[in-house]
Amino acid sequence: MMRSITNPEGAVGYFFEDLDVGMSDAVSHAVTDEDVVKFAEVTGDVNPVHLNEDYAKTTMFKGRIAHGIFGAGMISAVFGTKMPGPGCIYVHQNLKFRAPVMLGDTITATVTVTSKDEERGFVYFDTVCTVNGKPVIKGDAALMVPKKA
Repeated sequence: MMRSITNPEGAVGYFFEDLDVGMSDAVSHAVTDEDVVKFAEVTGDVNPVHLNEDYAKTTMFKGRIAHGIFGAGMISAVFGTKMPGPGCIYVHQNLKFRAPVMLGDTITATVTVTSKDEERGFVYFDTVCTVNGKPVIKGDAALMVPKKA
């Protein structure tokens, strides 16, 4: 399919008509200490399981973990920059957190088109974040996607 929308930052995306069931795209990122600290600063979520190694070692995770919603942010990154891309509007997201993301893990967020609502201009997606192929977050989402003029 032809990518057909470009924003000033260079991200390219799709119009509603260009999306087909089964299409998917993804982003990956290795989670660093700096990512987790910055995320805590921005959100105010300073839970010690994210920031304090001594405390985190006493938990069931045996070490610091990334904020669960960090992965959801990566899903949003796929939507806003790759598929559908610029101009889409997030309407709904369900998430199930299945496993922790440890510092140093590379998390991959993948979205896949599952259906479309022509009348409303909504596109529905399966969303999953994985680490080493293992799902850590699973869900589904609905987005409004611009139609061609």
